[in-house]
Amino acid sequence: MTDTTTYTREQISKMLQENICEVTFTKVNGEVRVMPCTLDSKIVPPAPEPKVHVTNTDNPIDFPKVKKVNLDSMSVWCMDKQSWRAFRVANVTDVKIIEK
Repeated sequence: MTDTTTYTREQISKMLQENICEVTFTKVNGEVRVMPCTLDSKIVPPAPEPKVHVTNTDNPIDFPKVKKVNLDSMSVWCMDKQSWRAFRVANVTDVKIIEK
């Protein structure tokens, strides 16, 4: 697809769940990055076990924090770095399937 194409979070997610894709995006600093990445459950490592939070008080400040989901960015498994990376969905200029 061309640079004028805009991608929705759902389109990118679906492609990444089924394939290894090359995602081209503009980083926050203005640099263009081409990242081979995926969300394929057969490739990404399992999520770590959540930490158990033990408290002996009823004070809400002691309760575990719930991480908010940022729909503006997407976390993906980067194939060349072998670690989790993220990009802003609005900054994606191209998505190509490189391996099914």
